[in-house]
Amino acid sequence: MEYCKHHTIKENPLILGIESSCDETAAAIIRGREILSDEILSSAPTQALYGGVVPEIASREHTIAIDEVVQRALKSAGVGKSELDAVAVTYGAGLLGSLLVGLSFAKSFAYTLGIPLIAVNHIRGHLAAAYLVDRALRPPFVSLLASGGHTAVLFTPTETEFELIGSTLDDAAGEAFDKCARVLSLPYPGGPNIEKLAREGEANIAFPKMCHGGENFRFSYSGLKTAVINYCHTKEQKGEPYNKADVAASFQKAAIDVLVEKTVEAALRKGVDTVTAGGGVIANGYLRDTLSAACRRAGLKLVLPEKRYCTDNAAMIASEGFIQYKVRNFAPLSVNARAAIPLAERRQTE
Repeated sequence: MEYCKHHTIKENPLILGIESSCDETAAAIIRGREILSDEILSSAPTQALYGGVVPEIASREHTIAIDEVVQRALKSAGVGKSELDAVAVTYGAGLLGSLLVGLSFAKSFAYTLGIPLIAVNHIRGHLAAAYLVDRALRPPFVSLLASGGHTAVLFTPTETEFELIGSTLDDAAGEAFDKCARVLSLPYPGGPNIEKLAREGEANIAFPKMCHGGENFRFSYSGLKTAVINYCHTKEQKGEPYNKADVAASFQKAAIDVLVEKTVEAALRKGVDTVTAGGGVIANGYLRDTLSAACRRAGLKLVLPEKRYCTDNAAMIASEGFIQYKVRNFAPLSVNARAAIPLAERRQTE
């Protein structure tokens, strides 16, 4: 970016984060690792009418909300736009139309102010949320990533690098939650509603834990999802009653226990003393409790973002933006939105 080629790097810059990858339009201001504001306007209530996210509707809602949410973030932080040092924005992965709304706004905002534009990988944003919880957090550590699109265990040797230890072979954990919620006739979004129903049941159904144990760190949710569907459909076809809350609790346990087991095992094998977690599934209460207990037993420190920073938000985008800012990884105005980004993609500083 020629217009900010000689930008002076500050120790604790003011960074505006913008997130619009799915159905949340979000903006946040951070100073270094301190959150000054965090605003979200969600179209989830509208999407729920259709049983899930409709890309065209999401894009229109972002267009309506983007300026308002940014202005709210600036006002809540008590910051004028001329004080900003950089703009960090999600450029992928996500719904292409939704991404383009946030990215286009961020480009014009950064260009007008003559400050760096930082293109952020949404998944790296989820992982960077941990830095906002524990400002003293430093690598190396092992991270559990569990979201609607990705499920993986990663090793982070430095702030700007990570190593993929293991990932899902098919569905992500979040996808499995959503699909099982539909089978149980639960409304969108599926994850929180599965968790709510599970509190009323017992985990007394033996659903499979795919890729359980062994020497690998792979995950698989296709078989578990199919097992839940088959269980429910078989009961219904035979006219036999079944407890949906027990199904929810049993599915939740099968889906999450293996995540916890492999994350802790990866940390022990890597010889690190800290575990972090990120992604929408990390907001699940059973996962948080189970992972916390497992880390205590193993003598590991656990850094868990607050639930609101596990789901899509702009503070995490600003946090990853801060990491890229420090190494001058600024994006050109020609940067384009990308619907998909490889999990292990390594971006180079310019």
